[in-house]
This record gives sequence, structure tokens and C-alpha cells, in this order.
Amino acid sequence: MTTWFDSAADATARLQSAGYLTDDATALTAYLAGALGKPLLVEGPAGVGKTELAKAVARATGAGLVRLQCYEGLDEARALYEWNYKKQLLRIQASQANSRESDTAWSETHDDIFTEEFLLTRPLLTAIRRDEPTVLLIDEVDKTDIEVEGLLLEVLSDFQVTIPELGTVTATRRPFVVLTSNASRELSEAVKRRCLFLPLDYPDAERERAIVTSQVPGLEDAVAAQLVDAVVRLRELELKKAPSIAESVDWARTLVALQVGDLDEATVARTLGVVLKHASDQQRAIKELKLAAR
Repeated sequence: MTTWFDSAADATARLQSAGYLTDDATALTAYLAGALGKPLLVEGPAGVGKTELAKAVARATGAGLVRLQCYEGLDEARALYEWNYKKQLLRIQASQANSRESDTAWSETHDDIFTEEFLLTRPLLTAIRRDEPTVLLIDEVDKTDIEVEGLLLEVLSDFQVTIPELGTVTATRRPFVVLTSNASRELSEAVKRRCLFLPLDYPDAERERAIVTSQVPGLEDAVAAQLVDAVVRLRELELKKAPSIAESVDWARTLVALQVGDLDEATVARTLGVVLKHASDQQRAIKELKLAAR
């Protein structure tokens, strides 16, 4: 079993060196996920750093990142594997053209076309087969149909994939698995039982300020404090999409580019498009926060 982090403190230090400022609960859970060899289910609103946590683990440990982006309609062919049907068909046609005994040719060809040469691996199987340290990110798993969760159970339970024509492929080196969910629907208990669970929310003002200043070195401390205060106020409104941490960083970079030394109401109103991506959200913010019209 691979030791990903030596301790929770080691996880904190190495994730921070990879550009991810974490809290104690996140660092401890990341350490335990590696130490116990269990998948980590991270749940929370969009934009709190769930996906970035998986990327940071990969950067901090020097592991490769394999990502399965989930969406409605995702199936086994896109998640696990599929056969290269066009290539198989060409092989069948070539074999039949070169053989007079069609029955014998088909028997031999049938065994020949279900081999590694014709296998197209998808993210889950790719992660299982890698010999190098690997972080498997199963992103936004709540966007898939509930039937897709059945595809994950064998991987999450035994870290293996069964291919009827080839047999069972078992991981020689277990990947560090991170599943993310925006909680748009409840995941099955079967999936949850196989994972460690980490609820992730927006950071407090102090930690978000630290994140922003670490990502945008040219930002003045006073402006950083004003920016985070404004973001916190925006998140308290009933918006279609609250500002994410990444959007806070983008806003900070915008203010540096504009050489803003004081984030006043007029500047907030002028640059709202960086953090609020819906017209109705911008209108609500201007009204609720009594900002000057742009």
C-alpha cells in the first residue's frame, strides 16, 4: 500500500507547498484516505475547492492525475472501457478474405479481436492499470444517473475491473481516489459506505484572505481584506451562483491589473462581472448592497 502522506501535519505542509491552503479537517481526511487506502468523497457547493483538492494531492505527491468528468448519460463505455469496433470489423473482414474455411476463420478471429490491441481504456480502467502513483478524480458524481454508481462499486470496493472477454484486472498500485459531489442529489449508501466523507464549505474570511494573497502576490493587504469582505457579503445574498474561491482569486487579479488601491462601492459595481456571471445576480447585488450604478 502506498503511503501518500506521513501524517496530517505532513498533508498540510505538502498541500500548502502545492498551492492548496487547507484546514485541519481536510488535511486529516486526506491523510487518512491515503493511509487507509479508501476513496475520499468530498461534498459541498460549487467553487469551494473540491476538484482542486484532488489536483493538489497529485501535485504534492508527484502522482499522475486521471479524471473522470461525470455528466448525465455517462455510461460504461465512457467510464470503464469499450472495444474498438471499427478496428475489430476490419480485422474480421481481412481474416475472412484470406481464409477459405469461414467457420475456422471466425473461431480464430473471435479470439483474436478481443485482445489488448482492440481495447480502448477509459478513466476508471486507466487508473486501475497504472503502475505509477495515480490520483483518480471522479468529478461531480452526483450529475450521473444513479445506475452509474453501480459501475463504481467494484472499483471502490476491490480496486478491480472485470472485463468478460479478458478477465479481472486488479490494481497493482491502488490509486488515491477522490469523488466530488455538489449534493444535487443524494448518493447511494453503497457508495458512501466505501468512502471517507469530507463536507467542504467556503473558507472563513481569514483563510480565504490567505488563499487570495498566496495566489496573487501583488495584492495589497487592505484591498485583500476589502475583497474578502465583499465576497462574504455577496455569498449571503440569494444568488443563482455564489462566488467561488477561484472567482475571488480572479477578482483579486483584476484589481491588481486595474491598480486599485481601495475597493470602494463604485469599483465593486464596475467589476462585478468577474465574480457574478448572471445578470440577475448582478442586479440583486447592486440593489441589496446599495452599490452605485455602473
